[in-house]
Amino acid sequence: MSFLIAYASWSGNTEEVAEIVEETLLTEGTDVEVHRIGLGPVPDMRRFDAMMIGSFTWDKGATPEEVKDFVADIGYKPKNVYVFGTGDTQFGGDALFCHAAVKLARFYESTYKPLKIEQSPRGIQEKKVIEWTKGVVQHWQHLHALKY
Repeated sequence: MSFLIAYASWSGNTEEVAEIVEETLLTEGTDVEVHRIGLGPVPDMRRFDAMMIGSFTWDKGATPEEVKDFVADIGYKPKNVYVFGTGDTQFGGDALFCHAAVKLARFYESTYKPLKIEQSPRGIQEKKVIEWTKGVVQHWQHLHALKY
């Protein structure tokens, strides 16, 4: 099983989530490649069984331009996409909280609920990231088992 973790981060919060996701996937025996969106060429999605894409939410619920560019550069909608995001409820409340993650999950028709983290994944939210990641692995394994 191989996963691409692609993420965009300005403040470091989404990067921290990506690092916890990576550590958890590695402990689950998954091959992992991490790509920071906006740095270097877009990885070839055909090399991976699944992608986890992470984004912060910007400007009243918007998806950052670099994330939109990354999605466009992939050139197609791969299957098995899982989404995580960071946000801040003090800007837009619950309606816009992690709205970029919600929009990405909808766009990719993800069959697994996106992970939403308030600002930094430290403290009790770290456990939430780990549990979500383990759930993603189980979800992917279940889908994979159904195909054979």
